[in-house]
Amino acid sequence: MKKLIKKIVKGIILFISLFLITVNVSAQETDAYEKAKTEIELTFGTVPSWFASYPEHALPEAWELFKTLKGPKSSISSKNSELIQLAVASQIPCVYCVYFHRIFAKAFGATDEEINEAIALGAETRHWSMVIQGSGISFEDFKVEFDQAMKYMSEKTKN
Repeated sequence: MKKLIKKIVKGIILFISLFLITVNVSAQETDAYEKAKTEIELTFGTVPSWFASYPEHALPEAWELFKTLKGPKSSISSKNSELIQLAVASQIPCVYCVYFHRIFAKAFGATDEEINEAIALGAETRHWSMVIQGSGISFEDFKVEFDQAMKYMSEKTKN
């Protein structure tokens, strides 16, 4: 009987410990979520639907990634970052992303010409991707051929 009571008590202690850990983690997640929401609202004047619809437990990390990639430590300028994202968005295609990144690219100083060229570059990449993939060219053969072409062009520019 004493062994049974000991097992029950140990089980209760384990349950309480796990419960307290869960409550503590849950409180930390709630704090991180509220902090992220507040920062988002301070940034955009509201919590946009694309953030509001994100899973609560994952929003703090998503917001951190968003800020980090667009922040001052990025090695790509804000304008170029938006042009890259616009080129990708136009080829996915994602009308939401195209709208977002076109507006942001302009806000960071991109001209209409640069915006159109970024979109055309995205299209060119997709075009050649389809041509090469569809032609069945092996990746190993492609690398050898491309490396030879790069070597030739590099030597040609030295002369």
